[in-house]
Amino acid sequence: MKNGYHFYKDCIEICLRCAAICNHCASSCTDEKDVTMMARCIQLDMECAAICYATAQLMSLGSANAVQICSICADICEACAAECSQHSNKHCQECAESCKQCAEACRKLLVS
Repeated sequence: MKNGYHFYKDCIEICLRCAAICNHCASSCTDEKDVTMMARCIQLDMECAAICYATAQLMSLGSANAVQICSICADICEACAAECSQHSNKHCQECAESCKQCAEACRKLLVS
């Protein structure tokens, strides 16, 4: 069966991990000296976490829209990774890497 939890299991786990790390990054960004400079990062972190949670949920439901949302998730993850990679702090670097992994996992589903 090419839908449902077991088919999407790996991507679901990667999306949930990415969402958690994005939330951590957004929260950690509020502790930075220049929070205003981190505004775009915080916004993208929150958007990325939201789409990752939604993507994981639709995949676990075996939704007919899972592939489409994976494409959107990958786009947002890539944008978040690009922003976070511009910041040298540990939480942003960790978030950038997690977002890259999530985008890659979602893109794999688009061609399977």
